[in-house]
Amino acid sequence: MPVPLALAAPAAVAGLAYLNAKTGFSYDYSLLGPLAKATIQVNRRAKNDTLNPFYILEEHARGLLANKTLLIYDGQRWTYKEVYIAALKYGTWMKKAYGIKSKELVAMDFMNSDKFIFVWFGIWAIGAKPAFINYNLTDKALVHCIKVSTARLVLVDPQVQDNITQEVRDGLSAVEMVIFTPELQSVVMAIQEKREKDSERSEAKAIDMGMIIFTSGTTGLPKGAIVSWNKVIRASLIVPAWNEFSKADTFYTCMPLYHSSASILGFCMVLIEGATICLGRKFSTKTFWVDVRVSDATVIQYVGETCRYLLSASPEIDPATGENLDRQNNVRMAFGNGLRPDIWNRFKDRFGIEAIAEFYTSTEGTTGSWNYSRNDFGKGAVGRLGMFAKFLMRNTSALVELDWETEQPWRHPKTGLCRRVKEGEPGELLFWVDANDIPAKFQGYFNNPSATEGKIMRDVFKKGDAWFHTGDMIFRDSEGRSFFSDRIGDTFRWKAENVSTNEVSEALGHHPKVQEANVYGVELPHHDGRAGCVALVLAEQPNETLLSDLASHARKRLPRFAVPVFLRFINEMQLTGTNKQQKHAIRVQGVDPGKVGKDDLYWLKEGTYVKFSEDDWSELNAGKIRL
Repeated sequence: MPVPLALAAPAAVAGLAYLNAKTGFSYDYSLLGPLAKATIQVNRRAKNDTLNPFYILEEHARGLLANKTLLIYDGQRWTYKEVYIAALKYGTWMKKAYGIKSKELVAMDFMNSDKFIFVWFGIWAIGAKPAFINYNLTDKALVHCIKVSTARLVLVDPQVQDNITQEVRDGLSAVEMVIFTPELQSVVMAIQEKREKDSERSEAKAIDMGMIIFTSGTTGLPKGAIVSWNKVIRASLIVPAWNEFSKADTFYTCMPLYHSSASILGFCMVLIEGATICLGRKFSTKTFWVDVRVSDATVIQYVGETCRYLLSASPEIDPATGENLDRQNNVRMAFGNGLRPDIWNRFKDRFGIEAIAEFYTSTEGTTGSWNYSRNDFGKGAVGRLGMFAKFLMRNTSALVELDWETEQPWRHPKTGLCRRVKEGEPGELLFWVDANDIPAKFQGYFNNPSATEGKIMRDVFKKGDAWFHTGDMIFRDSEGRSFFSDRIGDTFRWKAENVSTNEVSEALGHHPKVQEANVYGVELPHHDGRAGCVALVLAEQPNETLLSDLASHARKRLPRFAVPVFLRFINEMQLTGTNKQQKHAIRVQGVDPGKVGKDDLYWLKEGTYVKFSEDDWSELNAGKIRL
């Protein structure tokens, strides 16, 4: 007997929904569809010789979006047309005043501002290339980056001009350092702009360099990552389709524009989509939500511990009405990388945010992973793939077993080949590259061939293959989700076991009195491996009860070998310019009381944490104590 339509239709819909949930087909389409479209778009622009994003700004400024607001900064608004005219003026000025030529590099040492955008696109307008300098850099690191860039002109924000010391100038005697004062800005804006002919912006291939963005250099001098036109355009096209960002949105970021998150996945994405961006000078819990509300932002960007700091801040209360303003915003999505699982839902719930768009990639990386999450299924994941995408991408990425003694991928003693880890186990993430054409996917580091080659692994699964070496430990589950485990070098060995700093940090982050935890391993005299140590920022001063509770909390949530041996109480965490924790300096200091300054050290004894003294350190050095 035929089933009535009234019954069959709902059953079919339910069946399709179940099938979609099991296979993740619609989610795969949201990733793979835009990927295919982005490839077509890049190829079209390469054929038309319009790879330079200046052309995208020009198309909007001369088209339907001419009078739409592109940029909001410090209470001012600029339309697409106004940004375009400003870029032409800045480019004309650089060409006339300094003779900047097509393909030449110009270094920019700027904080976030409207001027950053104008200088950047002014450089592109005349066919030159920008090198973004981290404005926090000083002394040797600053000199190093400018030398690597080969720039003969450096434009400097007056806000950071104190970093340009006489020693820096002496180290860059052949470089012209120009402080971009308000007076100079007035001169530039008074210039009659000139649009250079298209041949000045001609680019041979999509993989050619569009800009240089320097790595953070937390364990050494920064390296200049080459960012291709292909990467700028593809990323800017893929992300909006994946996370449902549209031209109706206003995007708020106070992450530094010298970093690819804010510049490529922020401004360039907004530009290509035809949306609006509100720019904050720098991150501050006091101004973040004020800027968001004033600009009517619908999407916010985070990096590193940004969300943790927003969550730790006291609620903002309207002085007139006494109303809690935490949910008084129009934000529907938070987009970024580094949101820890322990605060994922707490952040969403407190500020009334519907979706998290978490991603994993790096400035120099060949690809990335993406997790758009509205519910608990994607909580804490840095990437997701459905059944179809997993099949298609099975040979383009791999997780390989690590040799913990050498901190390099394990290789079979006879074949010399690597081994994939089992599902659920952490392994170093590798991305496939064409061994015969590495630059097709990885353009490397500018003027640093040894560092470029150092990111490529060869003969991984078969003789002659090549893979990009991420340096990150990831694990994947049976549902297609990827989770960040640790950065290689952060995981340490203790009691013949591997301790993940990320796992320990997440466990401690669930304690109500812990505001932030930075976990690392420290070397101890007369001991093998490294003992766990945690730099902690607490909500209150440590006391006997709290110290005992911290020890109990760690024991309940961690294997015995992973329970931290030492605690270091600090007032403020050391961070990179993108709100990521710095480990290198405090790891080097270890637990020598003479090197940790005024910070209080405690260690685990008889089930609780007690003060660690100079005498205890002396006994450790003398070999009288075994942990």
